[in-house]
Amino acid sequence: MAEEQRSELVDVRWHAHAVSREDRERAAGHRGCVLWFTGLSGCGKSTVANAVDRLLYERGCRTFLLDGDNVRHGLNAAPALLEARHGAEFARRFGLGFGPQDREENIRRIGAVAELFVQAATITLTAFISPYRRDRDAVRAMLPAGDFVEIHVKAPLEVCESRDPKGLYKKARAGEIKGFTGIDDPYEEPLHPELVLDSASHQPEALAAEVIAWLERAGKINESVGSIGGRHIGRHS
Repeated sequence: MAEEQRSELVDVRWHAHAVSREDRERAAGHRGCVLWFTGLSGCGKSTVANAVDRLLYERGCRTFLLDGDNVRHGLNAAPALLEARHGAEFARRFGLGFGPQDREENIRRIGAVAELFVQAATITLTAFISPYRRDRDAVRAMLPAGDFVEIHVKAPLEVCESRDPKGLYKKARAGEIKGFTGIDDPYEEPLHPELVLDSASHQPEALAAEVIAWLERAGKINESVGSIGGRHIGRHS
């Protein structure tokens, strides 16, 4: 069996595409990249990411938002969601819970999907707690330099806990949830993020504008845009 697995690995080969990333970026009129929103539960990651997504969409950019909860319904489904359709053994092997290794694999899969979107000249937004620095750094290492934009949506724990949109902090404090980030599991803040957004003091719309301004300065999108055929295009389209 081990020899067979090694043989399968050797026979996995990379195939070059007839349409390059550069071709797709020229057609899109902007560069592909990953906007990785990270922060505590309740900090506003998804809200800000959605606001940025809307602004980019209105400018005609090709975007897609990978949200932590949404992905857990399909690609990274929990064992309980998989068992009914695929059986207990399959669910144990491929389902993802919230332990440290499960979180690592959750982020690895998302990083791999995000890298594919970037190759397709898509600005990919992700909204995941992604609490461990090594896992975020591993995704950065998957991508060419400059493609991974780490955005720390920052708010004090007490602010996030006061919001508690899904009641998870309350359950964690009551001992109903174990290993909850910020309570009995750590959140490792980014050391050198491209952006830090103060979500305790600013509205999501203002924070989204900060992200757009950064993308313009970094040359990911164009500062001045026009419109052709209903699509906005920039100077290097």
